[in-house]
Amino acid sequence: MNFYLSTDAHAPDWDAFVAGSPWGHLLQSSAWGSFKSEFGWQVLRIIGESKGRIACGAQALIRSTPGGPTVYVPRGPVLSPDDEALPALLDTLSAAARDRGAIFLKVEPNWPKNDAAAGQLQSLGFRPSQQTIQPSTTLILDLRPDDDTILMQMKPKWRYNIRLATRKGVKIRRAGEADLPAFYELMKATSARDEFAIHQRDYYESAWRHFHPDGLAELFLAFYEDELLAGLMAFRFGSTAYYLYGASSDRHRNRMPNHLLQWHAIQWAKQHGCTWYDFWGIPDATSEPMTRDGNAVVRGKGDMWGVYRFKQGFGGQIVQTVGSFDRVFKPARYWLGTRLWSLAKGRLT
Repeated sequence: MNFYLSTDAHAPDWDAFVAGSPWGHLLQSSAWGSFKSEFGWQVLRIIGESKGRIACGAQALIRSTPGGPTVYVPRGPVLSPDDEALPALLDTLSAAARDRGAIFLKVEPNWPKNDAAAGQLQSLGFRPSQQTIQPSTTLILDLRPDDDTILMQMKPKWRYNIRLATRKGVKIRRAGEADLPAFYELMKATSARDEFAIHQRDYYESAWRHFHPDGLAELFLAFYEDELLAGLMAFRFGSTAYYLYGASSDRHRNRMPNHLLQWHAIQWAKQHGCTWYDFWGIPDATSEPMTRDGNAVVRGKGDMWGVYRFKQGFGGQIVQTVGSFDRVFKPARYWLGTRLWSLAKGRLT
């Protein structure tokens, strides 16, 4: 297999490969790399070709920190954990990282959690890391059934709330670029209320510019009369749609705008041929134990558990990925680097 470095901002062949791979993900798309490059990251893409076709690869993001550069592969590399090309791909990527003075290389593959996948990475010199960037556990809804079936798989209260929002006069519309400042004001209000960090306004505007022109992102806004109540920014890539950013005001919450927003985003994903809808992140502790109906027992408290309870009501299955693994090049600086990384985590997604 032939490995080569690609730094092309627009890489249609790479995107086609990632979109068609069972191990592919939105965060491995060239558009995501181009988007992140506006916020202090460099893109490094290693591609493996066999018989003139892309067979595997990894898109890495490089960022300077006070301790030195870090190299991060979000939801990659893109190949099976038992692919015989994995050692050579990771060695090629590591060599490129070392050439750039990296302290360590972090990978967070889009692989289901299992001992074999974790063991494979550890056998290749990677160590498990508690410094996860992307959520290791998520909730994914199967979009292949028809709308009525998807609705019937929801909790009864969620079906009721979707219909209630319509009866109570909530209207959903797809937004334009001129609506992004209003959406950001909702983000700020939600951040203050629920005490979580958000990006600056230009971050969300850049995400929109990189994905919306190609039909890969949509911003849905919920209104009651002329008052903006809530917003949701969804993305799609390959067979999966992703719920990445959402916000709501404190007013008219009894009209259930967020339930109707999610339903519109789900229908948008189906209309574009997506077969999965990723609700993007729930607490790891939801993976066990399970009730008879296959839902996790919800025992936790706090904002993340509240978000999980909301997402769980739409149905879907809990999916855990293998997690975060680091290959360390400079052990003496790794300790400092991982702690600086933790401080910056809120700016990474």
